[in-house]
Amino acid sequence: MWKCLLIGTALAIPALAQNPPGAAEFANLREDVRGLTQRIGELSLRVEQLERENGELRQRASAANVSYATLNQVNASLADLERSLKTTIARSKEDTLEHVGTQMARLARDTNAVLDSLAKASVPRSSATATTTAAAATFSDNFPKEGVHYTVQKGDFLAAIAKKTGAKPQDIINANKLADPDRLVVGQNLFIPGGK
Repeated sequence: MWKCLLIGTALAIPALAQNPPGAAEFANLREDVRGLTQRIGELSLRVEQLERENGELRQRASAANVSYATLNQVNASLADLERSLKTTIARSKEDTLEHVGTQMARLARDTNAVLDSLAKASVPRSSATATTTAAAATFSDNFPKEGVHYTVQKGDFLAAIAKKTGAKPQDIINANKLADPDRLVVGQNLFIPGGK
């Protein structure tokens, strides 16, 4: 549009030079040129304003892309946190179960000791039972206090269980107060001191 105005002005000037206009016509032309100049200035301002708005829109679009990437990063962080939390909870459960198992084994040993002492107190003493009771009462507390639990399987015997778990047979006898280690019962729960 500017080119058309400039071309029109350029064509009007030589025509004026050939036919000199009157003062009124010259004043009108001067006013037209001033109006066109003002309009060109307004259009220039409008173009600058549009360029500014375009730049702002580009910045907003760029910021929107950055926000979207940040949202993805937040989602990834939340997923990592959830995995970490699940792992920590699982470890905590395992530790709690192990601690409870150890406490239950100690409680079972203490209960067995009390029951054995009650049974010994209620059995009439004869020379034969006094010998058996004396032999059964020779359990030692000299064994590792940490270990694992083992459920007796069909065909298990003390030496095989000790070999499987890496424990000493005498430690198993002492920890479980086994009066007759050759009489293990299928399903019986044994504490294996120092076992793996």
